[in-house]
Amino acid sequence: MTRILPLTAVAAAIALVGASTANAQEAPAPAPAPQAAAASEAGESSTKLEAVVVTSQGRRELLQKVPVAVKAFSATQIENAGIKSTQDFVNLTPNMSFDNSFTYGNSFVVIRGVSQINNADSPVAVVVDGVPQSDQKQLKMNLVDVARIEVLKGPQGSLYGRNAIGGAIVIDTKAPTNELHGFAKADYSSGNTREVSGGVSGALVPDKVLFRVAGQTKSSDGLINNSFLDKKVDFIDHDNLLRAKVMVVASEDVQLDFRASTNTFKAGATWDNLIRDGNLNAHYDPTSNFLGQTEGSNDEFTFKADVETSLGTLTAITNRTKLREKFAGDADFTNPQDTLGGLAGTLSRGQGKDRRTTLTSQELRLTSPSSKPLRWIAGLFYMDKTMDLEEKSFADINGQASQYDAAAVTRHNVFKNTASAAFGQVEYDFTPATKLSGGLRYDRDARVRDDTITAAHAEKTFSAWQPKLTLTQKLDADAIGFATYSTGFRSGGFNTTASDQPIFKDENLKNFELGYKGSFADGRLTFNAAAFYSKSDDLQYFYIKVLPGNILSGRIGNIDKVTIKGVDVDFRYTPVKGLEFDGGLGITDSRITANAAEPATVGNRTPKASPWKVTFGAQYTRAVASGINGFARLDIEARSRKYWLPDNLLVSDGMTLVGLRLGIQDAKDRWALNLYGHNLTNERYYADVNGKTYGGWGGPIQAIGSLATPRVVGVEFVYKL
Repeated sequence: MTRILPLTAVAAAIALVGASTANAQEAPAPAPAPQAAAASEAGESSTKLEAVVVTSQGRRELLQKVPVAVKAFSATQIENAGIKSTQDFVNLTPNMSFDNSFTYGNSFVVIRGVSQINNADSPVAVVVDGVPQSDQKQLKMNLVDVARIEVLKGPQGSLYGRNAIGGAIVIDTKAPTNELHGFAKADYSSGNTREVSGGVSGALVPDKVLFRVAGQTKSSDGLINNSFLDKKVDFIDHDNLLRAKVMVVASEDVQLDFRASTNTFKAGATWDNLIRDGNLNAHYDPTSNFLGQTEGSNDEFTFKADVETSLGTLTAITNRTKLREKFAGDADFTNPQDTLGGLAGTLSRGQGKDRRTTLTSQELRLTSPSSKPLRWIAGLFYMDKTMDLEEKSFADINGQASQYDAAAVTRHNVFKNTASAAFGQVEYDFTPATKLSGGLRYDRDARVRDDTITAAHAEKTFSAWQPKLTLTQKLDADAIGFATYSTGFRSGGFNTTASDQPIFKDENLKNFELGYKGSFADGRLTFNAAAFYSKSDDLQYFYIKVLPGNILSGRIGNIDKVTIKGVDVDFRYTPVKGLEFDGGLGITDSRITANAAEPATVGNRTPKASPWKVTFGAQYTRAVASGINGFARLDIEARSRKYWLPDNLLVSDGMTLVGLRLGIQDAKDRWALNLYGHNLTNERYYADVNGKTYGGWGGPIQAIGSLATPRVVGVEFVYKL
């Protein structure tokens, strides 16, 4: 911490001096609030679409003016679509998928053919309230009291740094308010799932010190049954979140923000099942004799200072996060009555991990005024991360989680990485219709792995320059076209064993993109499209390796070269008052073009590839009684086949998922009662699959899979102060 906290203090001191010299000049006009921007854009017509404001390029801008393929959700859209988790908004985003498997906090995201891998960096930069979420376990989250979600597609390395190789997810929670506001929400759904959330916001000192507190508690009996134990494997004992924000308006030029949050959970784990014949369309229930369990926590504190100076806005963000995840569960996914045997030739094997992570980060950024024809952003970033990973393997005799604590540690690694970066972005308006922007970032990531059992030590530094160049042309008052060259970099790292390919390489991607954004029909229709072509070197992927003794072990490896090409399309349309349609199409053709480890895979689709996805939503609101509106929303998500591994032997069929929301609402937005359903046709499918690859494994077993959540129906009630 001694290397981090002083930087914020120094930045604030420098900024305060700069602010005092800025008073003699004309102060830049404050950016409009999203509601004000929407009102000015929409004018008086109630049939115009809400104008969505985004901040993903470092400034407040209207979504339709930003030359990036962005899927954005405003607070209103989040509420209308019933978005409550990461899974919910990813389901509505073409060219993107999100799957939860193995432990309660474990997740896998795929965007434009670039996939998440276990115990490694995400392919997307995830930023919440300005803070990078630099650990895989931070991507899955319950979304409570959220103001805005933005999904940027394509590499965003010049601004967001390492791991933004596939894009970026930017989430802003709601800010404190001067007026007293509050809400309470109760939700009950399938599996005896109970959720209660609420929040309050107001002023401790009017106009000077504002606060906002929000929280949630969730529990569930579960929906996926273990047919051997006759127990639900995806239960949630508890998932509790509490977040507090305080805003201090120190002066006209200085704003200080404090944010603290804590999240604790206890839930199911290791609910994979055997797919004995490799047929992913035959959906087997879990049959292990060990009911897995995950428990963990996420504690975070952030301090942010924004200071107006003569040069622009100086922002300093300091963050400290502690993560913990501990799980125990079955390792062979079988039971003593299983005549086919387990993956490692045993009927009684348990596994567990205790993962403790500490992250400290500091960002310092200077942003020029938005009103000038020349605009720029310059910044520095530093992060220190330590992950202590303890693993156990033990005889699973009674199938009890308590066996984990009594077992001996079989593997214990400490991973450290220190990341630093310098970045800049410049935009210049050559004419009122033509803008050129360029960005450049240098990332350096020093990594160390220490095996405390064998005393093996390894270290390696990964680094990359990440340039970006965009030409934007205003085609008319309501349309722009853009051309972009961008790059992305995902750091390499170490596998958990000192032998057998311990180091996996860093991944680098170059992307060329052409895009269009237009508004039509007097603001009632928006249509956005982008075509992209990318080349990836050393694409990272996860596979199962067979070790001596027929022991299976997870590995991260590299595919030498991959070519990715595709299209992103999205639209919104409101033909008449109260009726709105939205949707999109994502096509991604990601192919292996060189792979020395498995030459036979050349020409195949990349791991976890989904060639296409279509989304469509329709919602209608109308008065049904005095002061009461009726509401209905239909969401359809059509997914293509999914190719899980480089050999393309394990393939899931495509499917269509249907969601529906019906409700009544107070016309003054004080309360709402909604019925909802997800996966209404009760599609059975695997959220994650691993199987034969890279040397294969013996026996009749071809794959293991983790079932996705079946049909869910529920009711929710919301009350607002």
